Amino acid sequence: MSTQMQQDGAQPAAMAAGHGLDWPALFATRAERMKASEIRELLKLLDQPDVISFAGGIPDPALFPAEEFGAALTAALSGDTKGAALQYSVSEGYRPLREWLVTRMASLGVTCTADNIVITSGSQQALDYLGKLFLSKGDTALVGWPTYLGALQAFNAYEPNYDRLTPLANRPAADYRETAAAKGGAVKFAYASADFANPTGETLSESARSSILDLATELDIAVIEDAAYQSLRYDGDEIPPLLALDIARTGSIEASRTIYCGSFSKTLAPGLRVGWVCAAKPVISKLVLIKQAADLHSATLNQMAIHTVASRGFEAQLAKIRDSYRARRDAILAALDRHMPDGVTWTRPNGGMYVWVTLPEGFDGAALLAESLKTERVAFVPGRAFFADGSGANTIRLSFSCASEAMIDEGIKRLGRVIGRG
Repeated sequence: MSTQMQQDGAQPAAMAAGHGLDWPALFATRAERMKASEIRELLKLLDQPDVISFAGGIPDPALFPAEEFGAALTAALSGDTKGAALQYSVSEGYRPLREWLVTRMASLGVTCTADNIVITSGSQQALDYLGKLFLSKGDTALVGWPTYLGALQAFNAYEPNYDRLTPLANRPAADYRETAAAKGGAVKFAYASADFANPTGETLSESARSSILDLATELDIAVIEDAAYQSLRYDGDEIPPLLALDIARTGSIEASRTIYCGSFSKTLAPGLRVGWVCAAKPVISKLVLIKQAADLHSATLNQMAIHTVASRGFEAQLAKIRDSYRARRDAILAALDRHMPDGVTWTRPNGGMYVWVTLPEGFDGAALLAESLKTERVAFVPGRAFFADGSGANTIRLSFSCASEAMIDEGIKRLGRVIGRG
């Protein structure tokens, strides 16, 4: 065989093995907006025992109801239910769980039926589906400044623009509309985490929630309510969810423009990946079609286990985790008061898992993280990733959920030293 023939014959084999293929040239344009999550990367630091981590916004595994889940999974795989637990199921979700959620939503002021609920693989999947449902390339999503990084990641795949949601700034709806049109699209929804938001820990007042609903009504857009932390209130008065306020205005969930995204990840078990969406039936019907195409349905066994544990002791579990996280919230606020140098400010959340720290102008959170890990072995999340425009360099997010009170004080003391050295 000639050298040329050998080369010609080798080329298809090499290409078939992936050598020399220009993969980026084949990717859709949306792939350019897919970026690694700084938070997911920082979670790797949790495996390093000498690092005090305020990075990952994850629940403390010591608080998981592990024994209850063990019993629930054993029961689901026994007797008459084992076939259903391991079989394909409906895309809407396990009906007993959806019916339990109807009762749960009623306790929040939301009257609905099981047909207003679809089960998702965590609320993160819900955000992805809603981005797919509403956003065409060039459309605008209204988000907080800062906002949840995972929401930006979910929406980015659909190539939107972002505009700043400022509930009490009295910005005219026409300004939002004209800004979106100038970028070649329309405003499609406002995204808000009303209670103990990731990353700031802040809660929207009832007047701010009403302002969002007013704006959405004037723009005739949807409101996506991310309620991942709603159950984690440690003090202060309960404020009705956006969906409850919207139903009070419109008279029914079918007339509401608000889409509620809930999750069991912060209360029961994140590893089971069970969340839900509660909304008007036309929205739910479309989400069911998206789910059919994406993954058919969320794991039935996981849904059955969540239903059993939630129906037998959800309120008791909430009481347990609230007590633990409240103490850690108090510890980190006290430590910040003791150890932070002048010029540093922070939020004082009534719940959730986060404190948002603003450093003096000129600081860069990413550079501070590198120095902190090198000299003090303390991790946190730089704030820039939470801003749709890449601003906020002088901000950082601290999570207190997985550190003991002693670790919190030591970690904040070390962090204060790094900041003090400037």
